[in-house]
Amino acid sequence: MADFINTLRSRFKMASLLARIIYVNIGVFVVLRLIGIAGFLFGFNAGSIISFVELPSSPWRFLWQPWTIITYMFAHYDVLHILFNMLWLWWFGQLFLQFFSPRHLTGLYFVGGIGGGLLFMLAYNLLPVFAWHNGLLLGASAAIIAIVVATAVQAPNYKVGLLFFGEISIKWIAIVTIFIDFISISADNAGGHISHIGGAVVGLLFVMLLRRGIDITAWFNAIIDFFVNTWRRLTSDGSPRIRINPSYKRRRSHTSPSSSRHSDDIISPEDERVMDEILKKVKESGYSALSDEEKSRLFSASRRRSH
Repeated sequence: MADFINTLRSRFKMASLLARIIYVNIGVFVVLRLIGIAGFLFGFNAGSIISFVELPSSPWRFLWQPWTIITYMFAHYDVLHILFNMLWLWWFGQLFLQFFSPRHLTGLYFVGGIGGGLLFMLAYNLLPVFAWHNGLLLGASAAIIAIVVATAVQAPNYKVGLLFFGEISIKWIAIVTIFIDFISISADNAGGHISHIGGAVVGLLFVMLLRRGIDITAWFNAIIDFFVNTWRRLTSDGSPRIRINPSYKRRRSHTSPSSSRHSDDIISPEDERVMDEILKKVKESGYSALSDEEKSRLFSASRRRSH
């Protein structure tokens, strides 16, 4: 069991940010299903436990559960719900990363989910049709729709192949998806469809404002960086850490005749390639993910650059 957990932990550390989001969604789904099964077998109300991760429409209840504005977008209970959401996220997440960075993907997932959640709460508290009704929201749909719309706005004529339809521009996929959500508001799950529209608005704003130099995901990424860096400091095992300059520049492989630098202090093209791979690995997975050989190479290259 310990080996299995260590394997999962290692895979999570080495995974891309997109894959990590999917892993977290699957992990939360498994936990919620196990709680539901336990409630069925032992006769307790599992719904009261699951409600701690669902976003409530009541602002008063939300004040007691503010974390739900984040947790709801990772929570699924139905198998088909998470299956289609994760396929949708993986598919459009890969397209999104062709035009934006992984940090943008992570930030937009959260900001889109928050936007969808806030519109859900506003609708339930301002529209007459929801008067005296309380709703609960869960699922990653609003966050995913934000990514779908952002991708479609950035590259509207990018074509993908669909079964039975052939090649189609992704702008039409986004338009049809939003249209279906809009006309479905009067049907079941009205709050869910409204949250999808909120996510779509955030996706549109993300691209339009980014073109003007305004990144609406920057504030949330800054918060994530703060907590991640704080956690790393608290859990540091004392291993030596190297400060990596993001603007790492390659050196030429030759020196002038008057240079007093020894040839061992010069980084060869092959070393440059290896160093790029190691630095990328450190950036994505941390220093602890490096092998002993990779750490040795990193220290050697750092020493040569400092001479």
